Amino acid sequence: MAKTIFEELGGRYERQGDYLIPCLIVPVEEEQPIGAWGQRHLDYLKQYRKVTYTNLFTSGKLNAYLADIDRQAQERFERLIEGMKQAQGITECLKEENALEWTGRLNNIRDCAREIVNEEIIYV
Repeated sequence: MAKTIFEELGGRYERQGDYLIPCLIVPVEEEQPIGAWGQRHLDYLKQYRKVTYTNLFTSGKLNAYLADIDRQAQERFERLIEGMKQAQGITECLKEENALEWTGRLNNIRDCAREIVNEEIIYV
């Protein structure tokens, strides 16, 4: 009997009753911690980019990919916050003088930075 393309590529079948079922094994990948940004991107992939999610999952690269996205997003988020703080003149002096205003302005900056990171990295 001639080999199938699957067998030629190194795959094998397992007989279960009258059927030959391909033996598919997902490669083991190194576990890396994934933060909030990576989890958001994972949800996005599962919902809107199913082919990309499946390809990354079956190739064993999903965890590393999500860890990298999480790292990039966190670095971008922190850079944006620092840049916006400098541009708006938010300093520790303002924190000492008027803590409530400082908190409000910093929360506004964080929200803006979160939206930018979501648009540039997470939901792409």
